[in-house]
Amino acid sequence: MNNGAAARLIVAVPVKDLTHAKQRLTRVLTPDERGELARAMLRDVLRALAGAHVDRVWVVTRDAAAAAIARELGAEPLPEAENRGHTAAVALAQAEATRRGARGFLTVPGDVPCVTTDELEQIIEGVREGAPVFVPSRSGLGTNGVALAPPDAMPLTFGEPSFARHLATARQRGLAPRVLSLPGLGLDVDAPEDLSALLAERSATETGRLVSSWRDRAALSRPPGRVACASDQS
Repeated sequence: MNNGAAARLIVAVPVKDLTHAKQRLTRVLTPDERGELARAMLRDVLRALAGAHVDRVWVVTRDAAAAAIARELGAEPLPEAENRGHTAAVALAQAEATRRGARGFLTVPGDVPCVTTDELEQIIEGVREGAPVFVPSRSGLGTNGVALAPPDAMPLTFGEPSFARHLATARQRGLAPRVLSLPGLGLDVDAPEDLSALLAERSATETGRLVSSWRDRAALSRPPGRVACASDQS
């Protein structure tokens, strides 16, 4: 990853308050465990990005712990004045990437611990060919990855059913969107059933090991159901 002044491809990872993260998991995890989970997922995402051919990685956040993790793993915090949600965080990063003259822009959420460097490279290759690239959540309703060239090619709005909405917006602007179904990036962890899905993956990531340590909990031993996508909640 090149942190030089002239950035050709910038990646934005929006991250909310890690201390009060993942409220939909309150019935199965304590506040401390939810924070531990959020931190582990962010580290896994940044580790995957560290091996990809990108110029800069920004963690868009106002959370001090998230900013510290970003610096620890070679990313750069992009501070928010206030926490206005996923859509606003990505829009801030798009505007800043455009201001800095970036040619391409990629955004992935901070709660996709199974994403791999190979999956990220597939997205990068797609956007280098000139087409906007969209990766759906496993439910097919949410959008877990977007790559655009230039960064301001189109506005992005998250929260279900953002995937269909993004494809429609791209076509309305005369763009030919490319869809990639990537199993690792498609799995975002928001609800108890997502933890079950993560266990089923037998992931060797930090997050996978952490969730495996909670395996004996009844709520996590159920077969995976619908996998939720990253919601805006703004």
